[in-house]
Amino acid sequence: MDPKIKALQEKIAKAQLGGGEKRIEKQHQKKKLTARERVQYLLDEGSFEEMGALVTHRTTDFGMDKEMYYGDGVVTGYGTVNGRLVYVYAQDFTVFGGALSETHAEKICKVMDLAMKVGAPIIGLNDSGGARIQEGVRSLGGYADIFYRNVQASGVIPQISAVMGPCAGGAVYSPAMTDFIVMVEETSYMFVTGPNVVKTVTNEEVTSEELGGASTHAAKSGVAHKTSSNDATCLDDIKKLLAYLPQNNTEAPKLQEYVLGDEVREELSKIVPDNPNKPYDMYEVIKGIIDTDSFYEIHKEYAENIIVGFARIGGRSVGIIANQPMFLAGVLDVKSSRKAARFTRFCDAFNIPLLVLVDVPGFLPGTDQEWSGIIMHGAKLLYALSEATVPRVTLITRKAYGGAYDVMNSKHIGADFNFAWPSAEIAVMGAKGASEIIFRREIAASDDPEAKLKEKEAEYAEKFANPYRAAQRGFIDEVILPKDTRRKLLKAFAMLEKKQVQPPKKKHGNIPL
Repeated sequence: MDPKIKALQEKIAKAQLGGGEKRIEKQHQKKKLTARERVQYLLDEGSFEEMGALVTHRTTDFGMDKEMYYGDGVVTGYGTVNGRLVYVYAQDFTVFGGALSETHAEKICKVMDLAMKVGAPIIGLNDSGGARIQEGVRSLGGYADIFYRNVQASGVIPQISAVMGPCAGGAVYSPAMTDFIVMVEETSYMFVTGPNVVKTVTNEEVTSEELGGASTHAAKSGVAHKTSSNDATCLDDIKKLLAYLPQNNTEAPKLQEYVLGDEVREELSKIVPDNPNKPYDMYEVIKGIIDTDSFYEIHKEYAENIIVGFARIGGRSVGIIANQPMFLAGVLDVKSSRKAARFTRFCDAFNIPLLVLVDVPGFLPGTDQEWSGIIMHGAKLLYALSEATVPRVTLITRKAYGGAYDVMNSKHIGADFNFAWPSAEIAVMGAKGASEIIFRREIAASDDPEAKLKEKEAEYAEKFANPYRAAQRGFIDEVILPKDTRRKLLKAFAMLEKKQVQPPKKKHGNIPL
């Protein structure tokens, strides 16, 4: 046997058995791990089974036949995370900068195909300089083979990408088509064209970090769903995320054991202020209705006027979408609509019930929003929620005005259960704006227009700025006291557990992209 192959097999065997090296030492917490260390840390000890460890590239041009490395720059295989089967590939930057070759791509495609056949999540640990230029179109074809499989797997199995180093050019499109992207701060970046090209074309001076670093994609572009301080934390975040997800689209997330107790939460009664124009923190509402410390937020730094993430209610995994009054008064705009729409579609694809918490004064006005396509982007959220067939429950805590009331999982677009707190205001618009329109002649003819406006504003608010008219029409199923919210939600989601919907037969809809 070739001594090199024998040495490699011994190394692989040691990694698979754990060899007492499962724990990442403290010095690793602040630096990049190797591809094998990442796989070893992510998976349960001794569970990794490698595939294609002896694969080498087939290129002989440019002296490449003199540089042959087993594995060809990517570690692929399968193992378990907390006892659950997953497939994984980890690009190795120490081999040709992790550049993707034809055989490198074939290895990735093989584990993706197996993940689809078996019905288990695929996790990609990306650390690559891009296509291997010595192979020309063959490396480009390898990328396309991966992209095609990303699309075929979408909505079938969870796809999670960790960007743990460079990810540039065509390489960015595979992570972009997966369900979640986690980036490591200061050591990872993603961009279609790098700083040198940007400078040549636009004359802009920009660093890799500014152009496509973790913080940039977390806060500005929304490409990254989460950022982590180092490699080990990134892998821990992926483990946490997996706990909320099913294996595939034919299963539901695992119901965790939960013992019912006193589910009345008095603290919820003190959150919404008496002044309807005073903000409050929607995170406090979320904290008061979910299982303790179970909220796992997605897209935290992006479009902060809406909150999305996973939580558990009575041990059941649910997806939460919530307006945040602390930012832009919780309005819907281009970014928040896109953010919530994508999260909605993921939850619907993987049988995760949705809870929508509403305090929305409307859509953000202005030329910037209109010219940026708020009509189309707002329609994405409307489309996504209308299309969703998972259990859908809505709670209106305060404002639900105008078209935003319709969009935020109203009864009219198929929500299963709609609750409202007594503080809810459900109307076309706020009392002041409505009064200025409805009573404008009466106000103008008054001796004291300002006093008359206040009088009519109070009259309108008394009549419409409450949840009871909507409840009379059946648009709200129940007006509940805040302290009873958790108990009501527990019952509602339990009741909807076996919900089944047969949508109209069609190839697919045409979401306003």
